[in-house]
Amino acid sequence: MKQKSSLSFSTILNKSLVAIFAIGLFVVNGSSSNISNIKDKSLLLKPIENLNDEQYDKFILGRSFFVIPWVEAPSATTARDGLGPLFNANTCVSCHPANGRGSVYNKNMQFSRSLIAKLSIPSTNSKEHQEILKTSPLIIEPVYGGQVAINGIHGVNYEAKPDIKYEEIKVKFPDGEVATLLKPSYGLKELQYGELHKDTILTFRIAPSLNGLGYIEDISNEDILKNVDEFDKDNDGISGRANFVYSPKDKQIKLGRYSWKASTSSIKHQSADAAFNDMGLTTSLFSKDNCTKNQKACNDADKPRDLIDLTDERLDAISFYIKNRKTYSAKKTKAYKEGLEIFKSISCAKCHIDSFTTKSGIKISPFTDMLLHDMGEALADGRSEFKANGNEWRTAPLWGLALHEKINKKAARLLHDGRARTFQEAILWHGGEANDAKEKYMNLDKKSREKLIKFLNEV
Repeated sequence: MKQKSSLSFSTILNKSLVAIFAIGLFVVNGSSSNISNIKDKSLLLKPIENLNDEQYDKFILGRSFFVIPWVEAPSATTARDGLGPLFNANTCVSCHPANGRGSVYNKNMQFSRSLIAKLSIPSTNSKEHQEILKTSPLIIEPVYGGQVAINGIHGVNYEAKPDIKYEEIKVKFPDGEVATLLKPSYGLKELQYGELHKDTILTFRIAPSLNGLGYIEDISNEDILKNVDEFDKDNDGISGRANFVYSPKDKQIKLGRYSWKASTSSIKHQSADAAFNDMGLTTSLFSKDNCTKNQKACNDADKPRDLIDLTDERLDAISFYIKNRKTYSAKKTKAYKEGLEIFKSISCAKCHIDSFTTKSGIKISPFTDMLLHDMGEALADGRSEFKANGNEWRTAPLWGLALHEKINKKAARLLHDGRARTFQEAILWHGGEANDAKEKYMNLDKKSREKLIKFLNEV
């Protein structure tokens, strides 16, 4: 049974902050000085300039809930109890080191907590499934849910462990160069709650960089939608589509912007989704524990004192923190301009759009259109999320990837599941709408390919 909250320091703190949250300060500071071209491993941890005292307090509060570990209930630490019962990590920063991109492996060469196994089953188009899909992106696997938890609190078994094997594939360029790709074979081991549904769709996702999310939220819907060409009317082979998703925050259908398939509509929506799925934290957007009806120990686990683990005030503070940090964008050097010219010449920039102007009037270079594109069978995972089908992916923003090596002391593993060890490997995995761009890349001379990869490593 849930216990009634007692008056605590955290309760007093939250009440005292009500006025701050009511002021409406949830905005990105409209200054280009908050976009830096310095490869500083701590850049994404720094607040934007010119926050007033109230905004800075909110930033610090959000950062504290982002980086300080959550604990299981019941606990004297009432501000941060409620972890689990099933979870992958106990902090947000566990998946987003220094607010950057996650890694496939940890320092012990085990699969890291930022590589997440996702589960779903196809819709049968039954009335029950149709009703679920009005507000949910997919139909979850009935025993394990929508995401595999590799940890559980005391008395609750974890769900399973990832098991990915790689097969080497050789790709030969027209000039004779041979590249080696790693083709993953997905699996799970140590299943704790029985067999998976026979039609289970299993895929893996790596935590993306949080670079520039506030600016992406500040791009107008109109500027995103003007690039939609669902039926390829211009006959260029590229037909980006928007994902329209149910927002539990606004209780209506909104344009999707975040996640690998653009299935969340705002930073707050994405933050609540991650808190629920990755840490088992309830919010006003996702208010029930992340247990399926087949997981008795999970459902019977001790409850925190409060009905909601992550209150709206705290969730707003986390969202404010994510939104109001410095952003990395590459310096426009001669080498950058040469690389960008090649990038555009082979049609990469048709999806990885290099220039937007936000509603605040700031010019940014995120290298994404936020739209869905069919990337071909080789990258397809079969998983649908709202309007996105199993072959489609949101164009991944490229800016900020240059910080990964500074933060993690190793090169970033690319694509949705980290299979690509280099930008060249990532390009060679492109198919579907991007197949023409891939072939143009392969037909570049060696020197031009090297210039392009150098450019991408700086973005």
